[in-house]
Amino acid sequence: MSYHTPQETAEAGVASGITKAGLGPGKALVGGFLAGAYIAFGGLLAVIVSAGLKADQWGGLITLVTGLTFSLGLILVVVGGAELLTGNMALVPLAVFAGKVSVGRMLMNWLWVTIGNFAGSVFVAYFFAFKSGVLAKVGSATATEGYARLGVLAMGKAVSETHLEQFIRAVGCNWLVCLGVWLALAATDVAGKILAIVFPITAFVALGFDHVVANMFFLPAAMFLHTGGVTGVNMIENLIFAFLGNAVGAGLFVAGAYWYLYVRKAPVPQAEDGSHVL
Repeated sequence: MSYHTPQETAEAGVASGITKAGLGPGKALVGGFLAGAYIAFGGLLAVIVSAGLKADQWGGLITLVTGLTFSLGLILVVVGGAELLTGNMALVPLAVFAGKVSVGRMLMNWLWVTIGNFAGSVFVAYFFAFKSGVLAKVGSATATEGYARLGVLAMGKAVSETHLEQFIRAVGCNWLVCLGVWLALAATDVAGKILAIVFPITAFVALGFDHVVANMFFLPAAMFLHTGGVTGVNMIENLIFAFLGNAVGAGLFVAGAYWYLYVRKAPVPQAEDGSHVL
């Protein structure tokens, strides 16, 4: 199976960041809506599949199954083509560090993509998690095991965690998510891209880290279904700290590190008299 070298992957990352920063508001919004919906579909699948697994029988394998199924979301984003904020938090800054994109263009891209991601995530949360009756019948006491599973996930993210924990978990989350995107850039075929995505995404979910776009699905869905004790304030605070942590994880540990290693041009060594040293 062929793949791009780290140098080639870095060059592809810069090119991708330039392309993403150049998107107009309309395409950024539509691409963002699709990505938010794709991540939400992955989240809904993860809730449904892991809900019937009993902790006393499955133990930590529950989080492993949750992560494996949640990987669907990023697979759809990368292979299908959409605009995901957390991936753009690495690729667009990489182009900024390379001197190809302005900070203003980066921030505008993040703004439109964030709005699109939120709209797509809430759309799936409302219609496919809530109105569809997949997790609970609207207007009745009937609830599936998925209803309780969603409540556990939402409470852990928005109620039980401190703001510092949310921020640190978000840093680790997007370090792994953007490594998944980076490895997918290195792959040259669809199978390779899927394989590159699955393990980092499974890891961040199994570790209980916070992904701002995933939380745009889990928390509104829990609020619609009145499970997990999540309030609007809980949701907003979680999304703020998850956003900040995700930006640091992507910008520092992926964009910054790989820019320094493979994009930044090292100065040419010079002798004391100012001549170049070969």
